[in-house]
Amino acid sequence: MSFWMGCLSAVIAYIIGSISTSTLVVRLVSGRDIREEGSGNAGATNTMRAIGTKWGVVVLLADALKGMIALWIALALTRGSVVAAAVSAIAVVVGHNWPIFFGFRGGKGIATTIGVLLWLAPIPTVIAGVLCLIAIALTRYVSLGSLILTVLVPIIVAVWFMHTAVLVASIVLALLSIYRHRSNIARLVRGQERRIFDKSGESL
Repeated sequence: MSFWMGCLSAVIAYIIGSISTSTLVVRLVSGRDIREEGSGNAGATNTMRAIGTKWGVVVLLADALKGMIALWIALALTRGSVVAAAVSAIAVVVGHNWPIFFGFRGGKGIATTIGVLLWLAPIPTVIAGVLCLIAIALTRYVSLGSLILTVLVPIIVAVWFMHTAVLVASIVLALLSIYRHRSNIARLVRGQERRIFDKSGESL
């Protein structure tokens, strides 16, 4: 792998991540700034609450897709380097969370994380995703389900003995998720977290 191609792919991934789907969709549909609505989070869950479920699904899919596109570009530029893909996976999520085009005010990165993990570690992600959905169905806490997914993936990847770069990337993505959900974690501990169909709250 060319070192410079790897660096270029990471920069491209960050730029792709910085395209804040939620901010753009809500602005186009309603003329409002999603970051001033509800939880203030530029993500799928807040979009759903602000302008409707169908638009939340659009944002969810688009955010996951931009993660996959970033990895496809990285692999194309580096002739299939798993290390480059892993670095780009982190970069695209960082771009989503702190987008250069939108004042570094983005989302929590879960949908984009799902997109890159489905590419890097499909089976562990599907397993963790099923448990995530079960947790959300039982508790209606999207934040809890999101955390379960991101924390379980590196554990399963380690048990699966997958590529070291994939393991490291999944650990970093889990740590980013925990950091971005720190206020949600505090509310979960206090029993004050909003549930999925409440008017305010946050996660994806």
